[in-house]
Amino acid sequence: MVYVKSLLRRTDNFMYIVKKNAGARKAFLVDLVNEENYQDLAEKENIDITAVLTTHHHYDHCGGNEGFRRQFPSVPIYGGDERVPALNQPVKHNQVVELADLKIRCLSTPCHTSGHVCYFITDPSNESEVPVVFTGDTLFIAGCGRFFEGTAPQMDTALNRILKNLPDDTSVFPGHEYTVANLKFAAYVEPRNPDVAAKLQWATEQRENGAFTVPSTIFEEKATNPFMRVVESEEIQKKVDTNDPIEGMAKLREMKNNF
Repeated sequence: MVYVKSLLRRTDNFMYIVKKNAGARKAFLVDLVNEENYQDLAEKENIDITAVLTTHHHYDHCGGNEGFRRQFPSVPIYGGDERVPALNQPVKHNQVVELADLKIRCLSTPCHTSGHVCYFITDPSNESEVPVVFTGDTLFIAGCGRFFEGTAPQMDTALNRILKNLPDDTSVFPGHEYTVANLKFAAYVEPRNPDVAAKLQWATEQRENGAFTVPSTIFEEKATNPFMRVVESEEIQKKVDTNDPIEGMAKLREMKNNF
């Protein structure tokens, strides 16, 4: 399957190493959080870095881009926003690129920022392999990003028209380790959802044991993420006093902001 190594940076930011399989040398990185020695990282991980994918321009997702460019001047940096530092490969919605023997479909998901991009990764040599998606600050496990530069209709499109329609088994790798807090909110707005209760218990144990909660799957998100369940859940509809997905999305985000 597509190999992903999750690296925690700062307090709760994820940077990812991605390659075709565990033994492959060709790799790319997703979201360079910090200025660091990426040449040392490449040597330590026994990889050849062929590209960088940046989900959005916030510093905690691209703070290492300029330093990386100085260390690897010929390696492309992809992104969907001209504000991404050292960007030299701008991408558009549904654009497909091939890197490290993998296929990357770029998904424009504006809202958290106007130029936010998620990256859907498959192995073109084996379509039966489980795909992965890097969702930055659009889709978190059991949550979503704040609407800093966008609107509820945009986030509804991102979550419930684009990401929700990816294959159920797609592994979801978000930009932050926010899972426990997000599931506590999910349990508040949908207290009788057994999937939420079970995942909250699991995630709490994971973090207490020093383990990550990534990845999730699209299937799990459809079962536990309140921002993807306004239409499906009467309990959530009662909590937000509407069955309209857009109005419900807006009310949930406001509730979460103050939770």
